[in-house]
This record gives sequence, structure tokens and C-alpha cells, in this order.
Amino acid sequence: MTTDVSTGPPTTVRRPRVAVVGTGMIAAVHVRAARAAGAEVLGVLGRTPERSVQVAAQLGLDQGYPDLDAVIADRPDVVHVCTPNDQHHPQALALIRAGINVVCEKPLAVSADQAEELERAAAEAGVVATVPFVYRYHPIVREIRSRIADGQLGRVLAVHGHYLQDWMLDSDASSWRVDSGAGGLSRAFADIGSHWCDLVEFVTGERFASVSAVTDIVYPTRPAASGPSFSGTPDPDPVADATERAEVTTEDTAVATFRTGSGRIGNVVISQVSAGRKNRLWFEVDGTLGSAAFDQEQPESAWFGNETGAQIVVRDPSQGSPDQRRLAVVPSGHPQGYVDAFAAFVADTYTAVATGTLPEGLPTFADGARSARIVDTVVASAGDTVWRDIR
Repeated sequence: MTTDVSTGPPTTVRRPRVAVVGTGMIAAVHVRAARAAGAEVLGVLGRTPERSVQVAAQLGLDQGYPDLDAVIADRPDVVHVCTPNDQHHPQALALIRAGINVVCEKPLAVSADQAEELERAAAEAGVVATVPFVYRYHPIVREIRSRIADGQLGRVLAVHGHYLQDWMLDSDASSWRVDSGAGGLSRAFADIGSHWCDLVEFVTGERFASVSAVTDIVYPTRPAASGPSFSGTPDPDPVADATERAEVTTEDTAVATFRTGSGRIGNVVISQVSAGRKNRLWFEVDGTLGSAAFDQEQPESAWFGNETGAQIVVRDPSQGSPDQRRLAVVPSGHPQGYVDAFAAFVADTYTAVATGTLPEGLPTFADGARSARIVDTVVASAGDTVWRDIR
């Protein structure tokens, strides 16, 4: 069922029928989230028909599609695109032109121009098109956002933080993301820096206007193999000999300093080589009346401080902002985490498809295109070490 979000709700509401394109770790996450959101998952498409059948069986799905045309012919309500970055643009564009609603992994494309084309195409086709910036869906993130919007922190003075991982720490670690042809010119910043920037802009309401960035490649070569990025994929699915090494042209670390539209400073450290840090997205917002900090590895609480002290606020569906309580689906003390945030994002996407109304905070292709512009500007700034305006 395709819905034009500008024309109001559809005449019928039924269980959404969805398909997933991609067979890696994140594709499995999408399948689980789709099921949690009440969808019927029709099948999965891999890089070969044989791979499609293999992963469909591993994920308990009825169908492994031979190609994208077969996915389109099945007329799912929503298709989740979870392939390497260079495939996002052609696959999402084909789905949009077929009138099918799309969830597309970030980065939305390997360039801002491609991402903006997808944004325009989705708007013209009247389909729902979303990007899984799922950290927006931690309830406590919505609590911080609400307090900032209500003025409880005062005027924003500074934002800072980091996003740290260690999955590329070993010089022999690799994946398709290392290849700029498959992943794009940026690796670490496009992959995880994009999440940090989206989350901070979403929480503060402040837009980054310009940036000065530096990047670093810590190992000149890595294995040419393109295995999984993280554990959790059904199987490794290597496509090259790991004994072959290739030159690395995508960054392992990045530091970016931003100037916001109101003139304030923001700063972030991005790393995929920080030992012991598995997925530490952390930010702090400092205002004239107080500060707030969030750690994605401890997503059930937030730190709030002022001149007289500090307190830890824990997620609680019986208290706090309406947006926080909407997303707090289990009682306080029963931890919610990344999987719940992902399922909430997917559920909001399906609500938009069914009703024609975008739930508060749902990240769309407009947000994906915005993110792509920031990534392109960071890459350009790092290339010539000068401040660059973010268009």
C-alpha cells in the first residue's frame, strides 16, 4: 500500500508487507525490527540469488529474491535498503519510481548530490522515505530535547562529544566500508559521525553552519576482503582473499569543529580505533542555565547539571515529557536499548505509511540529505584544512 503523505490517511489499514534488500548485520536488525513493529516480512534480497535463499532460510523468511525487479514485482508496502553505500542511490531510486515506500540505511548515498536527488524523487512520488537515525528513539534523548526546547538549559553555549568504536583497531580488520568505491570517500565520519551530528542537531535545534575538520588513516593498508562489519550477521560472506591487502583511503579517525547558525561552537571526536569502546556515542549540551549529557552505551539515563550540582534522570514512562513517555514502552527499571529504539523508528515509519502523517521526530530523506551535505563538507574541509560552509 503506497500512501501520498500529502493527501491524508488511506482508506484501509492493514499489517504492512515489507521486504529487505541486503543480507549483512544491519539487514538482520531491520528484519527483527520490522517483525517487532508488526510487519509481515516477505523476503530478502542478497548480492546473488543463492545468497538470498541462504539468508532467507537463516532468518526464517519464506523468500529469497533473485533480483530487485522481483522485489518490486511483489509490491511490498515498504522496502528496507541495507546494502553497501554505493547501492543505496540506484536501489532506492528504483523503488521510489515504482511507488514503493523506502527505509534506506545511512549514509543515504555516497554524495550529497545523490542524496538530494533521492530526497526530491521521494517528495515528487509522494512516498514515505525514512533514514534510520535511530538514536533519536531513545526515550531519554527525547527528554533532553524537550527540556532544551522548554528553555530549562537556557541559551545553548556549546555542544561537544564523541562517537568511539574499536572494530577497526586491528591492522588486519577490514570490510567493504574501507573501499571508497563501495562506501564513499568518508568511512568513520559517514558511518558514525553522521549519527552524532544528526542527534545533536535534533536535540538542540541548532544547525551546524560551518566546519573545520581533520582526519587520519592509521594503517596505510588493510586486507582487501569484504567481510561483515560487526558480529551478528548470519555468516561472514567474504568476497575476496583476506591475504590480499589494499591501500586505505578512508579515515579511521576524525575531529570536527563546528560553528552553529547562532554562532556557537561544537566539537566532536570520531574514531573506529578506540580500544574498548564498542559504540560510545556521547554528547553534552552546555547552556546558560544548565548542561545535559547522554551516553548511548548507558541509554536509560541522562546527566543534568547546573551551578549548584548535578542529577541523574532515569527513563520513566510515568514522568517526564510526553514524547519520552510515548517511547518508554516498558516500566522503569526494565532496560530499553538499541533494539527498542530501532523498532520504534520502524514502527513510526509504518505509521506514516498507514496514516499519511509523519510522527514527531521521524527522520526522513530530508534528514539523510542534510547528513550527506555535512559529510561532504567535512571531507572537503579535511582535504584543504580550511573552514567550509555547510550548505
